[in-house]
Amino acid sequence: MSGPYPIRGSVSLPEAELQWRFSRSSGPGGQHVNTSDSQVELRFDLAATDALPEVWKARALERLASRLVNGVVTVRASEHRSQWRNRETAAVRLAALLAEATAPPPKPRRPTKIPRGINERRLREKKQRSETKRTRQSRDWS
Repeated sequence: MSGPYPIRGSVSLPEAELQWRFSRSSGPGGQHVNTSDSQVELRFDLAATDALPEVWKARALERLASRLVNGVVTVRASEHRSQWRNRETAAVRLAALLAEATAPPPKPRRPTKIPRGINERRLREKKQRSETKRTRQSRDWS
């Protein structure tokens, strides 16, 4: 592993709270696939962790509710042939997932008002176009 994976600011994933599981992966690798455990499953107990501030933890539990099983978030990686690269991928993916889940909500949008000049210009152009079309009509059918 290449060290701690930062979530945001000075908060990072605690190595002691990460649970790793390895299994045989499908996909590329030929005969090597049948003998090596290259698929990685990374589990992080979000509900029991003390590494995240309480506000972040509550926000993450709410946003990741559909992904959690008993308060534990799971990430799988099996795209690479080596277990080491799959471990890196899973840890980075988990850190990104937690960073997104703990991000503060966006500021509410302040609705803007259309300037009066723009509205008046639009109505003036509509009136001019209407006048152009009206003058094209020929009413002399007799």
